[in-house]
Amino acid sequence: MPFITAIVLASFAGYGTAWYLGFVEGNFALLLFLATVVTGLYWLAERLWFLPQRRLAAERMEASSARRRADLAAKGITQVDGEVAEARQRLLMQPWWLDWTAGLFPVILAVFVLRSFLFEPFKIPSGSMIPTLLVGDLILVNKFTYGVRLPVIHTKLTEGTPPRRGDVMVFRYPPKPSLDYIKRVVGVPGDEVAYLDKKLTVNGKPVPKTPAADFLEEDSMLYFKQFEERLDDKAYRILNDDNRPAFIPGVESFSFKENCRYSVEGVVCKVPEGHYFMMGDNRDNSLDSRYWGFVPDKNIVGKAFFIWMNFGNFGRIGSFQ
Repeated sequence: MPFITAIVLASFAGYGTAWYLGFVEGNFALLLFLATVVTGLYWLAERLWFLPQRRLAAERMEASSARRRADLAAKGITQVDGEVAEARQRLLMQPWWLDWTAGLFPVILAVFVLRSFLFEPFKIPSGSMIPTLLVGDLILVNKFTYGVRLPVIHTKLTEGTPPRRGDVMVFRYPPKPSLDYIKRVVGVPGDEVAYLDKKLTVNGKPVPKTPAADFLEEDSMLYFKQFEERLDDKAYRILNDDNRPAFIPGVESFSFKENCRYSVEGVVCKVPEGHYFMMGDNRDNSLDSRYWGFVPDKNIVGKAFFIWMNFGNFGRIGSFQ
């Protein structure tokens, strides 16, 4: 078993190293699931076989020691070398290969359940959601609001509450589902979403857009026009860049593309059933549904709702719209 365990642990370490170095495309959900299964099997084996065997060996050692002491006492010898308690402790101690498997199972199981069904942490890698979310924000995503899903295979177990316009949602990027994206829901199934001349309209009703103070983007040290947008009951801020045109270049081929009409002013799309139209709050610097299409319900990961840390700005901690 020590040799087999060493191979198993080396496989996990090798996969993690290759992922970190960019040699393979990692899947953390799958890795965590496999770690939970493997350590769980070791935990069961420990409880049902290895621990009982160590206890039996300890009992045999104690019985043998007691017989030896009794035999020596019958011969008048009372001074006997050896510490029974210390020897018993050594026999009951978990070997390293169980300590690194069965011993870690409760922690790995807790992380697996928490991450898969309750809350998952994410780090914002790009500026597509500025000013709502900044690069480096560490956020929490609610995994059960939109329905509980099985990890890895993403099968839905409960319906939950459907995504609403204005929600900030994490989803698996349709062109490459191994990547997680975060954008704002601006269109739900059946909606007609228009983004023309940098103005958002949903079902023929313009979304209110009120000017706000210009936003300083610290990385580029440039100011951008900032607006407060109100979509249904959600109020949030967006950015527009006057130097970027309204038309949408480099549109990809995607499912239900026939539901969209592109022009120099922008795009108009009819959202199909079971899909959502997503846009970044940094409107002219966001690769979103305008470019690659609709997000199917099966790609939903969860609802983003809280910034739990930003190491460069502790004042960022808190909830957001």
